[in-house]
Amino acid sequence: MLDINFIRANQTLVEKSAQEKGYSVSISDLLQLDDQRREILQKVEKLRQTRNEIAGKMKNGKPDQALIEEGKKIKAELAEIEPQLAEIENKIEQGLKSVPNIIFDDVPLGAEECSVEVTSWGEHKTTGVDHLDYAESRDWVDFARGAKVAGAKFYYLKGGLALLENALLQFGLKKVLEHGFQFMTVPDLVSSKILEGCGFNPRSSEQSDEYFVEGEDLALIATAEMPLTGYHMDEIIDEKDLPICLAGYSACFRKEAGTYGKHTRGLFRVHQFNKLEMYVFCLPEKSREMHETIRAIEEEIWQELGIPYRVINIAAGDLGAPAAKKYDIEYWSPVDQKYRELTSCSNCTDFQARSLNIRVRRADGDVEVLHTLNGTAISLARTMVAVLENYAEPNGKLKVPAALREYLGGATEI
Repeated sequence: MLDINFIRANQTLVEKSAQEKGYSVSISDLLQLDDQRREILQKVEKLRQTRNEIAGKMKNGKPDQALIEEGKKIKAELAEIEPQLAEIENKIEQGLKSVPNIIFDDVPLGAEECSVEVTSWGEHKTTGVDHLDYAESRDWVDFARGAKVAGAKFYYLKGGLALLENALLQFGLKKVLEHGFQFMTVPDLVSSKILEGCGFNPRSSEQSDEYFVEGEDLALIATAEMPLTGYHMDEIIDEKDLPICLAGYSACFRKEAGTYGKHTRGLFRVHQFNKLEMYVFCLPEKSREMHETIRAIEEEIWQELGIPYRVINIAAGDLGAPAAKKYDIEYWSPVDQKYRELTSCSNCTDFQARSLNIRVRRADGDVEVLHTLNGTAISLARTMVAVLENYAEPNGKLKVPAALREYLGGATEI
């Protein structure tokens, strides 16, 4: 969430950013609530100070009856006014959760179609195989039995495709380790506090994309970003220890709510998949630089895999609440003859860290909220789609990208 003092000092910017992101929020109402909070807090603090002064006077000797009566009066007043303060603070907290992060100046304005291509790489193939038809013909994927045991859009990977997924993970892991990221496995469930702190929809949202555990304050993670964000919750990290660069591997579970009409065939949009996620905690002044670093790592991965792609600077209307700026990498689909979303990386500035109380202690002793960023190293289901479409050969075999051969026993095709 944003700092209420930042909102007060930058009301126009916050209102404009929310509007551009498509959020309907009343900043003026929120600030009025904060005005009321300040007024009540001032009264509470004055009463508490007087109460403490009375308590000090009554420590020695026989209590003065007048002080006793005054103390009772103050106690009664606090009993009435403190719940009012707690109620208004709760309203402000809920209001702050509805305010999205501001957008950077270089974010394109408008809806999804207004996103801007930053760069592209690779030559476009004009023909390719449908990944699902191809994988089923090789007996590499089984959606029918996945649906039998778990429901639609769940699946089994078999044989060559299961081995390909493992090779992609090993390749992606090698790349992030080379760039100084620490490998982690993470919990597959998080609490609502972590979920909301990351900027994802709460349990009550009709558009929630998360699977919740009945009777528990837990949800299955949609991305390793969630538990990675919460890893340093309520901690203060020394400046000398930043940046902290983590790479979390996990299963990801998504209802894919609201995706009707989008590309959903086969492995492209499923309810469960595996992913290797990059995550960074850094100094505020370093987050823009780190964002470009994460993007560069992602581009390096796709270039070494030989998958043609483009980088998109995502427009404000498609940005989501936590991100101040986001890049998507889209691969060229020779089957559809268009670009399809593959990975993303986001600079969330201090939005998530403030919600989860993650701070940095500067060398001079000052403490402030740090910045967080995230980016996909390998989203395995979609990456397999891209590899199958671009590397299936006329003889029915799959050519193995050179970068993956060491993880498949040196095989050049499978």
